[in-house]
Amino acid sequence: MDDTGSFFDTFAAVQDARFDQQNGNSPPEDVGFYRDLATEADGPALGVGVGTGRVYLELLDAGLDVDGFDLSEGSLNRLRSKATDRGLSPTVWVDDATDFDVDREYGFIYAPARAFNFTHTLEKQKQALRSIRDALAPEGRFALNTFVPRFDAVEEYGEPQTDEVTIDGEQYRVVQTTYLDDEVEQVTRYQRELYHDGELVAKRETPFALIPKRQFELLFEVTGYSDWTVTGDFEGAPLDSAEQEMVWIVDA
Repeated sequence: MDDTGSFFDTFAAVQDARFDQQNGNSPPEDVGFYRDLATEADGPALGVGVGTGRVYLELLDAGLDVDGFDLSEGSLNRLRSKATDRGLSPTVWVDDATDFDVDREYGFIYAPARAFNFTHTLEKQKQALRSIRDALAPEGRFALNTFVPRFDAVEEYGEPQTDEVTIDGEQYRVVQTTYLDDEVEQVTRYQRELYHDGELVAKRETPFALIPKRQFELLFEVTGYSDWTVTGDFEGAPLDSAEQEMVWIVDA
């Protein structure tokens, strides 16, 4: 199976429905956080790993000049469809965070929803951060959020999580499983399977890195960033618990 066919367009729609089902009408906290930073920036914004546009479309709808890319054509197809429904004109393309080249300088670049963890080796992480830094304006900023790796989470690895969602009257089952592939290198594998009428119609497996706070700090230092701050949520609370979300703001 590849990510260019209609199954993966459907998969992206199912993932959207799954997110809506889990979160109801509550607006995610990260949307306002990234929208505010993009509004404050001197120059356009760029989304890295925009997916189906959950954050990206809110920035675009706010009248911001924002571009974006993702590895998944299926996700971008879903983003474009949602943009059409909202009367928006997105500028998005398929690209890789570790090796992208753009013709613009961006005042703000963001990688939401733990997208940076899909760069699963140190070399890929450094390549991505250097590519992002090269795309930033001299006074530009980069922001991302991710979880704090927890020791007790090892008990959850290999345990499938199942959700049922309905799209256009059709019932789908999403089975999501995380495997610990390399305990030494701290690399997991994120597997998602999509079933329809009892049959597997799409499957995706993606390496996913566990990145602790100190590793982020070293990565920012060796890739040439000037300063960075981390908080424990999108409201600026101190990071003092593994139960919190790491939220980074990094200066070029």
